[in-house]
Amino acid sequence: MSMRQDRPQSGQRQLLVVASLFIVPLAAAVLLYYSSAWRPVVNAQGSLIQPPRLLATSTLVLADGRAAPTDVLVGRWSLVHPAAHCDARTRALLDELQRVRLALGKDAPRVRRVLLHAGACATLDLTSRDADLLVLSAKGARGESTLAQFPPALDGAHGIYIVDPQGNLMMSYPATGSARGLHKDLERLLRLSNVG
Repeated sequence: MSMRQDRPQSGQRQLLVVASLFIVPLAAAVLLYYSSAWRPVVNAQGSLIQPPRLLATSTLVLADGRAAPTDVLVGRWSLVHPAAHCDARTRALLDELQRVRLALGKDAPRVRRVLLHAGACATLDLTSRDADLLVLSAKGARGESTLAQFPPALDGAHGIYIVDPQGNLMMSYPATGSARGLHKDLERLLRLSNVG
């Protein structure tokens, strides 16, 4: 009789040991994550926009004058540059963004450049090297409210912004001197993300 009672208790102990092999590491990870003593460090080069916000795109117009679809910034990672007007600095920044994009190698097609302007961009020389460039216009009072969704970058002016494939504004960079940091952050995002 005692041997029969020992077998169920022995089986229960084995079950507890096996269950603890799964539960103890999980509990330790949760404890480490939520304790104030240790947090994973994220070395982002740009400014993280907390919380990420969904961009309203209903006022945007495509380069050919048609209204942009509401999901125009959905589906790919977007490097957005809002510009009050187009000039030589805008051209230089677009070229820099193209170099950053091409440096991503096989992941380059997952990223597109977006120029969001409030003024005339007829002076901007768009060539075949700009085939991946999406030009959107945000003119008038409603367009200004669209531009106002982009917080000023570190230098106090509009710079470069990363919009995720769901259309959320998530990071900002100053317009100058941010190419290396932008490239590092994009590489990390594309490596960790399955979307876009």
